[in-house]
Amino acid sequence: MKYRGLIIYVVLTILVFSIYGFVIRDGSSGKETGEVSGHSIIKNKGSDTMVNLAQAWAEVYSGISDTVSVEVSGGGSGTGVAALINGTVDIANCSRQIKPKEKEEATKNTGKEPIEFIVGYDALAVYVHKENPLNKITIPELAEIYGEEGTITRWDHLGIANSGCRSDKIIRISRQSNSGTYFYFREALLGKERDFESGSLDLHGSKDVVEVIGRTHCAIGYSGMGYATDHVKMLEVATTDDQPYYAPNLENVIAKTYPIARPLYMYSLGEPTGEAKAYLDWILSDEGQKIVEELGFVPLTKN
Repeated sequence: MKYRGLIIYVVLTILVFSIYGFVIRDGSSGKETGEVSGHSIIKNKGSDTMVNLAQAWAEVYSGISDTVSVEVSGGGSGTGVAALINGTVDIANCSRQIKPKEKEEATKNTGKEPIEFIVGYDALAVYVHKENPLNKITIPELAEIYGEEGTITRWDHLGIANSGCRSDKIIRISRQSNSGTYFYFREALLGKERDFESGSLDLHGSKDVVEVIGRTHCAIGYSGMGYATDHVKMLEVATTDDQPYYAPNLENVIAKTYPIARPLYMYSLGEPTGEAKAYLDWILSDEGQKIVEELGFVPLTKN
């Protein structure tokens, strides 16, 4: 017992001097504890469509910079915008454009107006199971599948026999309403006067949509073209049935022929400065845009 007490005393003494020494070193640098390493943290939040891209940017950039770490989280474009309005992020990712009301709220709450950066482009693909015989679809047909009181509820309404789907009922896969992809797809199909029909399976992330469709013969859904897998098929899409059909791919987005393509946005509070500006400049550079293409999106340099 005597020796045990002595050992504990020695260990505690060492710990006290270690902590004291750390405080002295920290104090002599004139920095607060969170800045001892000289590291800055850029907080980046928002679009689930962009989350894989944002994480790839963050990983590469953190390897380039010795002084910056980028913390990335998803949750949807609406979540990113809400964080921007509250002033809790440096950069918000959005797969839709910020609304005037949201910009006004952010400016009122933080005293800084959100600044918009287009950082790439995405084709919003329409997915079905890989064994589904359907190969193409029109915007009006999609509107009747997804829209209120839609007239297309079964696969035979599209003129096909989906043998893998015994019920023949179309299962609509969608995104949750805080998603920028949800807002963009709804407006592309239905305009601003009509809403989605209730009863769809609304999923949290872009990857989740594709995974569920890959397991479900009766399903149809929408997600970024960069999330395609071997278990699904991306349909060719036409504006109307008398117009050409186009596949969601790099060439057709560049040519502006694929009808469901959109910009991808990042927003800062006020004109970015310091490390946030350096990071955004890098994203817009050839090096940052190369990552855009590698992850299945369309870089600015090719649009």
